[in-house]
Amino acid sequence: MITIKDFSRLDIRLGTIVAVDAFPEAKKPAYKLKIDLGPMGVSSSSARITNHYRPEDLLRRQVVCAVNLGPKRIGGFVSEVLVLGIPDENGAVLLLQPDRPLSNGARIS
Repeated sequence: MITIKDFSRLDIRLGTIVAVDAFPEAKKPAYKLKIDLGPMGVSSSSARITNHYRPEDLLRRQVVCAVNLGPKRIGGFVSEVLVLGIPDENGAVLLLQPDRPLSNGARIS
């Protein structure tokens, strides 16, 4: 178990995907994303979400990201934020997103 204090250390923010590229170097199918986090700037993320989303479906989509986990190198690419989602019954990830557009960089509470 973790405490609410532990959970509050996570910095989870809303951002908008502004670029999507193929990631053929990844061991498992993935996209390279650029995410606009408003005042925090644009960050990169590797996301294994190819089962449910085409690149054109992802552009301008708002997503929920953990922004303070530190960078992770994946196949020569540095992923700076973790895009959050929920696996379906087959393990393919569906993205978390708000019901309506909100400001990029908004903190999730």
